[in-house]
Amino acid sequence: MARRILVVEDEAPIREMVCFVLEQNGFQPIEAEDYDSAVNQLNEPWPDLILLDWMLPGGSGLQFIKHIKREAMTRDIPVVMLTARGEEEDRVRGLETGADDYITKPFSPKELVARIKAVMRRIFADGGGRGD
Repeated sequence: MARRILVVEDEAPIREMVCFVLEQNGFQPIEAEDYDSAVNQLNEPWPDLILLDWMLPGGSGLQFIKHIKREAMTRDIPVVMLTARGEEEDRVRGLETGADDYITKPFSPKELVARIKAVMRRIFADGGGRGD
């Protein structure tokens, strides 16, 4: 079964391109365009990973991380930030809030997929996450 990735991105062209790249690499993307739709996508079957923008309508990516880390059913889902906020302070803040990796825009689709696979290897090799 393909790993499910929740793609939380408010810019439709970026979201669509990311979903296309994920599909081409054997993942099953689930789309969310804002904070509220991302929260609404947090249900069974749970995503295996969340790809998350920082700046979203309705709330920030950091608020979303805090939300999922508070809930027992979602706290172990890995999060990869994909954002235009590339200052060192932003990257550190994202990682300290709970992101497992941090990628800045513009980005390479190949590197994006490689980083997603690396995070999943770490999470699922340890027996954690929501593996099947």
